[in-house]
Amino acid sequence: MSAAPFEGTDDAVLPFAVEPLDVRGRIVRLGSSIDTIISRHGYPDAVSRVLGEAAALTVLLGSSLKFQGRFQLQTKTDGPIEMIVVDFDAPDRLRATARFDQERLDALIANGPKTGDLIGSGYLAMTIDQGTEQSRYQGVVALQGQGFEEAAHEYFRQSEQIPTRVRLAVAEQFENGKHTYRAGGLMVQFLPTSPDRMRQADLSPGDIPEGHPSRGHSGFGDDDAWAEAKALVQTVEDHELIDPAISSERLLYRLFHERGVRVFDGQSVHEECRCSEARVMSMMRRFSPEDRRDMVGDNGRIGITCEFCSRFYDLDPVEVEAEIARAGAE
Repeated sequence: MSAAPFEGTDDAVLPFAVEPLDVRGRIVRLGSSIDTIISRHGYPDAVSRVLGEAAALTVLLGSSLKFQGRFQLQTKTDGPIEMIVVDFDAPDRLRATARFDQERLDALIANGPKTGDLIGSGYLAMTIDQGTEQSRYQGVVALQGQGFEEAAHEYFRQSEQIPTRVRLAVAEQFENGKHTYRAGGLMVQFLPTSPDRMRQADLSPGDIPEGHPSRGHSGFGDDDAWAEAKALVQTVEDHELIDPAISSERLLYRLFHERGVRVFDGQSVHEECRCSEARVMSMMRRFSPEDRRDMVGDNGRIGITCEFCSRFYDLDPVEVEAEIARAGAE
């Protein structure tokens, strides 16, 4: 294995390539970043695990961005976990939140539900935002009881037409006298570049989109190399993706050492919300004066809590109106 000088295990993404198989991919390990998000909200275990999977998938996909932009994963469904939103601001900032129905969640937990049962039916939207309306791209996948792994496979079949396999895992561990959550993910993609391999995989140069080495159609062919890569990925066990004693490099060696695997520079990830007083004021300006007056509580203040980081903003209505008037006069 050829390795770049990076030995990060927690809160890091490690890109890699298995060139003899025309495979590229990434491994993500989330430690304190996902635990901070979960513990801050005090989510139930079932919600924590689903949110951890969503966060790992978001980092796997968002970390491929080559620009300073945002990748957002959002679900809206009829299940007990009604909504999940995960933002990844490239190259390294992560935040996430979830909404759920506690009564429906309690009724379902007794049956040992899978992720798909907790999410239910609805849609999964994946949005790439470079900061302007013209540079915004969104792919939508229908959710019908499947989990995030299969939803990701469906996304790439429909939107990118790149053969892809994803593995996700979340676990609660007891460390240093307290319970903490960890999440991990592995993604591999088949990106053949040689004409012979493309013909074998039933691909054609006309299927290649801008920004990708190759692109196939919905069948993806039966290439032996891709079949081998998929079989190897299927051997990955959950504990290998979240165990801090098993580094990403060690797992990659276990999977691909016979073919040879090359890793690239890793990227650290950390939890960070983008909320601020300036952003709150910008939001307040979008409301009418009547709406802002309705926000004033019995204590004569406006209280706003960020859904992502739970930070509470205590605003003086007089100061809010004065700030809005100053901004309008400029």
